[in-house]
Amino acid sequence: MQKNRNAFSNYLKRAALAGVMCMSPQFASAQDSAFSPGWVMNNDASALRFQSVKNETKVEFSTFATYIGSIDETGLANVRVLLDSVDTKVDLRNVRMRFLLFETFRFPEAVVTMQIDPDVIADLPNARRKVVTMPYTIALHGVTSEREAEIAITLLDDNRVSVTSNTPISLPLTDFNLMEGMYKLEEAAKVDIIPSATVTFDFTFDRAETPQGFRTAMAELVNGTGLGAQAALEADGDFSLEACKGRLEVLSLTNRITFGSNSAALAGDSADFLNSIADIISRCPELNIQVAGHTDSDGDARYNQTLSEARANAVLSYLVQAGIEADRVQSVGLGEAEPLAPNDTAENKRRNRRIEFSVVDA
Repeated sequence: MQKNRNAFSNYLKRAALAGVMCMSPQFASAQDSAFSPGWVMNNDASALRFQSVKNETKVEFSTFATYIGSIDETGLANVRVLLDSVDTKVDLRNVRMRFLLFETFRFPEAVVTMQIDPDVIADLPNARRKVVTMPYTIALHGVTSEREAEIAITLLDDNRVSVTSNTPISLPLTDFNLMEGMYKLEEAAKVDIIPSATVTFDFTFDRAETPQGFRTAMAELVNGTGLGAQAALEADGDFSLEACKGRLEVLSLTNRITFGSNSAALAGDSADFLNSIADIISRCPELNIQVAGHTDSDGDARYNQTLSEARANAVLSYLVQAGIEADRVQSVGLGEAEPLAPNDTAENKRRNRRIEFSVVDA
């Protein structure tokens, strides 16, 4: 979680730098622009929601707690969403969304950009509200996609504008390499999920009074003071026993700890996920954790047993180096004895090669 918050903070710093760049001499010549000297999202007056459907008819509405946005003097709108702040109103469901679907340890944020043509809204002071179809770009889960959306732009007053989705925006999961995560969600929650989500938003932007005001607002975002009540939902401090067990069950389904072929050497892309695990275990201080290694059934069973033990121990060693007390963690290798699926396809074998986490008695 902390790593992802740092990633979001780094974005805020980049955004502030962009605000500083807008204070250059050429910015002064743009003062007559409808977007001058820059607009900043009013988080307290904004909303972002997405809708999903499970078991064919059950509709669920969710949102995010932390997102920021701005419109610069050229009309470039930029919205960034901290995916760790997903809010389904259920703690364990939030954890599943973060680790299984969004994989926030790899992709901490979603980014939406849209270039608003000043000519399109030139008559907004008189019309007050316009519905337009505009192209936008969304970067989500390692995929960047160019799409279109019908949006309503409403001039609430001279210094406040509302930008809303006029119709729900459909985002098929297959377009963003999210299908594997959806299958993991289905397995964890024992439900069937329709592989598409619809998004609606109602963003309010306030005009900065001066270029310096725009820069100050961006600096407040950097420091977090501009986010007001919008914050990641997971409270600081230790987790309850139920929360710890639920999180470890979810982490065991990710299958994002990888090794070299026939090796117990951790692959470099496992680090972010292992750091997330260490953060969670550190917040379960009264519990002892077991790290269990599993293999597929290819090759000799005795070799697989030894390999599973070595891989589980490699994970344990990483966690200890990350600050987890050595006497709280134990490792065990189970070889090919407990497969999740028949070892008859490449995908099933991949599922069976895994590391699982559980709470054990002292």
